[in-house]
Parts: sequence; structure tokens; C-alpha cells
Amino acid sequence: MSDVTLTPELIRAALTTVKYPGFSRDIVSFGLVRKVTVSPEGAVVVDLLVESKNADVPRYIYENVMGVVKELPGVKQLDVNIEHHAPQQRKAASDDPADWKSSVPGVRHVIAVASGKGGVGKSTVSANLAVALSRLGYRTGLLDLDIYGPSMALMFGTKERPGCSDKEQFLPVEAHGVKLLSMGLMIDEASPVAVRGPLATRYVQQFLRDVDWGGLDFLILDMPPGTGDIQLTIVQTVDLSGAVIVTTPQEVALIDARKAVGLFNRVETPILGIIENMSYFVCPSDGLVYNIFGEGGGEREAQKLGVPLLGKIPLDIQTRSCGDEGRPVALEDPGQNRVAAAFQGVASGLASVLGM
Repeated sequence: MSDVTLTPELIRAALTTVKYPGFSRDIVSFGLVRKVTVSPEGAVVVDLLVESKNADVPRYIYENVMGVVKELPGVKQLDVNIEHHAPQQRKAASDDPADWKSSVPGVRHVIAVASGKGGVGKSTVSANLAVALSRLGYRTGLLDLDIYGPSMALMFGTKERPGCSDKEQFLPVEAHGVKLLSMGLMIDEASPVAVRGPLATRYVQQFLRDVDWGGLDFLILDMPPGTGDIQLTIVQTVDLSGAVIVTTPQEVALIDARKAVGLFNRVETPILGIIENMSYFVCPSDGLVYNIFGEGGGEREAQKLGVPLLGKIPLDIQTRSCGDEGRPVALEDPGQNRVAAAFQGVASGLASVLGM
């Protein structure tokens, strides 16, 4: 080992073992390592840039970088410099669009709809929540950030391509009273989005920054499933009003929902509430209620976290068929359709939590 030459490249390679807190990806691949210098006498300087609201994140990274680099042969002196930027604080609620969040101009509240895993109906919830908010009279947009599996074009029954403004920004399409942008509107239905992680992250950043929404009360972000790189990009790029967590009642879904909650807690984004999807099934022939995925899981989790249970959405055949036909079930008469009524209640509750 004594014959190994201490170089910036060697140190960067060692730093790939330092993971960003809560993620499997390392600080080098996240681009946090700005500069590494090594003097002939073995003095090492590592410069890092960390953007996080959580003061524990830079502290954790500092301690781990120190521990890893000190063990390298030839290191006589080590300085680790971290430039820490916290995202700009939110401004108080105001009716003046000029006072709304600067991260997404013209949008009053940006809401992430997330889940720790796929298969819990997060996109169905996002689509119907957006429609329900619109039907309550709020100007609402929906941004489909599931780059690899975009589904909103189908759910809203549109193939219209987004336009381009004179400022070279995307112009979302409008369907069922909701302004919509999705990768599914930009590619052929059968075409896969075959891109590596960094390019997918770049697409997400462009969708978050380069869209002319024209003034909204709510922008719903349909998040990808999981807690990976794209999710981290989203929470670091946008100043969210909060997150809504979608789960089913069963424990296996709640385990992953807690991971999503953990992600938002790390970046100090408030959890606005939990939506329990596929909560129960009402048999159309006899009216009996069946708890197919268990009972009360969402309610217990909401109590544990001290956040509202925004609603219980039944498992329903019409919800599926409406989504396949491009007409979200929230468009139905709430007085005649229990699922539409449930989404209307969720939308009202969410607006109330945000003081709208």
C-alpha cells in the first residue's frame, strides 16, 4: 500500500463509499463533491456543496468523509469544507401571485402525491384528486413525474401534444378542467422511455422548471414510486407545500409508505395527510363490505404520524374502467357515486389543511 500514489482520483473513488443519508446512491454520483486537491506533502482538501433543509445531512456527510479519507495511505492532513445551502423559506400565504412560491412561478401550492412502492393506485389518486380540486373551483394542474411509466395521458383521455410558449416553456394541455403535462403526451403510446438515471433526472428538472402553468391554486405532482434519485431531485428542486402519502391498508404497503414519509421528513417537507386507497370493497350484489387488503392500516399510520387521514377510497370496478376510458371517476356525481364522493372529501380536506 505504501507504493500507492495519493491522487484526487483515488480520493474520489474512496468517496463513492459515502452514501447520501437515506439513499443508496453516493455523494460523488449526486455531484456533491466539487473539488479535491492533494499537495505533495499529503495535505488533502475536499470541497463539498450540500443543499438541504436538514442540518444533520451536512454533519453526517462531513463525519463520513473524514472517516473514509483519513484511512487512505499518505494522508497527513485533511480539511473537509462543506458549503451548505438551505432552500429559501416559504412566504406566508397571500392572494398576490407575486408572493407565491418562486420555485414554480404562478403556482400557489405544490403538492407531492407519493408512495413508497408501486401498485397502490398513486396515479389514480393523483388524477382524481386533481379533478376533484378543479370541481371545487380551484385552478389545478397535474404534472406526471413518472418518467418511465407515464399514465396520465390515458387516464385523461388525451393525446394532445404540449405547446411551447414564446419563452420556450412547455404549455400544458387541458383536460377535464385540469392543466396536464406528462411524458406520455410527448411519446408514442408503445414507445418505451429508455434512458439512464441522469437523463431521466434532467427531464424531471425541465418539467419542474420550464412550464408555463398560467396561474394555479394547486399543482399536483404525481411522483414516481419509491424513494430513489428522481424523488431526491424533486424534493431538492421544488419548495413543496407538503406531501400526501398513498397507501393500502395492508402492512406490506404501510412499510413502504413509511419510507416515503422518511424521505420527506429528511428534507423537512410537511406530510399533509394519508390517503388509504383500496380501503374496502362493497359487493354490488348484496352490499356487503369486504376488507380485501385489511382494515384500519391507514388510520393507525395517520394517528402514529399525527397527520390527518384525508380519506378512504373504496376498491371499485368503475374507478378502473373510468381510468381506462380517459374519464376520471371524480367527474361523476358525488351524490350518486361513493368513489367520487370520497375524492371530493379528500380534496376538501386537503384544501382545508392548507388554509384554502
